[in-house]
Amino acid sequence: MRHVITMAGTGAIGLMAVFAVDLLNFFYISKLHNPALTGAIAFSTSISYLQVSVSIGLTIGLGACIGRLIGARQHDEARRIGSAFLAVMVGMAIILGVITAVFAPEFLRVLGAKDVALNQATLFLRLTAPALPLVCLGMALSALLRAVGDARRSMRMTLTGAAVSACLDPIMIFGFHLGLEGAAISTILSRAAITASGFINLRGHNMLEWPNLKAIRPAIQKVGSIALPAIATNLATPAGSLFVTHAMARFGLDAVSGQATIERIVPVAFALVFALTGSVGPIMAQNLGAQKFDRVKETLISALKLTALCVISTWALLALGHNLILDIFTVHGIGIEIVRWFCCWLVLSYMFVGLLFVANTAFNNLGHPLYSTGFNWGRATLGTIPLVWVGAHYFGPLGIICGQALGAIIFGTSAILTAFHVIRKLGQTSQSEAP
Repeated sequence: MRHVITMAGTGAIGLMAVFAVDLLNFFYISKLHNPALTGAIAFSTSISYLQVSVSIGLTIGLGACIGRLIGARQHDEARRIGSAFLAVMVGMAIILGVITAVFAPEFLRVLGAKDVALNQATLFLRLTAPALPLVCLGMALSALLRAVGDARRSMRMTLTGAAVSACLDPIMIFGFHLGLEGAAISTILSRAAITASGFINLRGHNMLEWPNLKAIRPAIQKVGSIALPAIATNLATPAGSLFVTHAMARFGLDAVSGQATIERIVPVAFALVFALTGSVGPIMAQNLGAQKFDRVKETLISALKLTALCVISTWALLALGHNLILDIFTVHGIGIEIVRWFCCWLVLSYMFVGLLFVANTAFNNLGHPLYSTGFNWGRATLGTIPLVWVGAHYFGPLGIICGQALGAIIFGTSAILTAFHVIRKLGQTSQSEAP
């Protein structure tokens, strides 16, 4: 539990800082009192989440692979594979970023963006999408720091980026009167600061070398076997979010803005839960490499306890402070009911989202990444599309968020039960193979 708290706690502080700045960014834009701008953020963020999900999947594969090698005391191989895969990640990010920038208007129209919201969202994406390599590098360097157990320096990376963004946002948005364009510029500079900090903080661990061309293929094979299913897994959540955004767009920009407010609150409120997925993974991978299955199970149980504590505490805070949230973000129309209903009741559904995330971490690091893919896509399709469609048809925007919550409950419960089964089977297999 102490190891989990240290890794997840430092990760949560870093993530909370980054997401708090993102929330502050949304707050600044909302104070321009232009629903088209807040709607543009919601539409562009839905597309950006797809990009970030690819980066997260690649990072999960890198962290799991390097964690196993370090657990098996193969430090030189870990450095060779890690450095080679960094080059692969940058190449993939460049291609994805350019594609997103070029086809941004077409993607946004599919979601339901139009008029000023479409133009502003396109501008935001065309500025930020080409900077995706910085996101990939920042995540990868943070994963390498966690793989060697240096949670403090990993936290320092994200705090650096958060500080840069917090300082530049008001200057760009209000000082230079750049609006959403200023927010995009601030985002790019913040990502650059995180990447620079990552290289600086990783120097003392001897985990980087100039990429060896001969190591590219084995790096793709070793990391890719985990990363590709992890990418498929992580794409499920933003894919489901895209459907929800599209459904909300039918009810106007106030509904989209209300959903966008929730999507900014959630990462800050549940930073600890999200940090668990990046922090618990290396612990599980190292103990798997050392063949200590009792510690793998103990890590999973500790993560679940922290998840429950975080969700219950957050529910109490949001339920008590929902009127303040509505005033701060100047939510209008149906958006008020959406935010109020979420804060007072639907926050509890994130207990099951946390179960799903923790279970996915176990699957990715214990050799069953396809389980993560199955459960995440199950939630994004069967657990989202029919439930959201029925909810929207009979109950409007409130039915949309309730349908989302019901899907999380069903698939979160199923995933965590499967994770315990996987750990039990691994332990039994190890005992049967022992001499």
